Amino acid sequence: MPTDLWRFAEALYQRPGVEVACLLLQTQDEDVCLLLCAAWLERRQIAYCDERAEALRALAQPWQQQVVMPLRQLRQNWREQAQSDNALKQLREQIKQLELEAEREQLERLAACTQDWSDSAADAPLDWLERLTPQPGNRDALQTLRIAAAQLSA
Repeated sequence: MPTDLWRFAEALYQRPGVEVACLLLQTQDEDVCLLLCAAWLERRQIAYCDERAEALRALAQPWQQQVVMPLRQLRQNWREQAQSDNALKQLREQIKQLELEAEREQLERLAACTQDWSDSAADAPLDWLERLTPQPGNRDALQTLRIAAAQLSA
């Protein structure tokens, strides 16, 4: 299993069903980077606590709202027009790359926030995915992430 969050996220995203689950979560206004971090923390058996979760949310939310979401919105707004305009299509691809770089930066910031967090005690909760997801209807997508993360090579 990759130990750095970016490599973990890349490997996880390649697993069957994960891309679809992430896109579904994204359409439901979930912060997929935060959930990838949650899956990484569960896989590493890092104990959940409210203070840690709040630290991650406080770091992730402004970055998502001020950096990632505006790039994503611009890219999505150009989808239809870019099909018939080659110059706009190329610009849209550049925006897509910027969006990916912004997500990578968010993952790096989340990982840095967790660098001193130790493994959990035997009785400590590990359910990061559920606790970082405000939408209760995402259980199947979360389970897809959890199963795929568990299947990554150690």
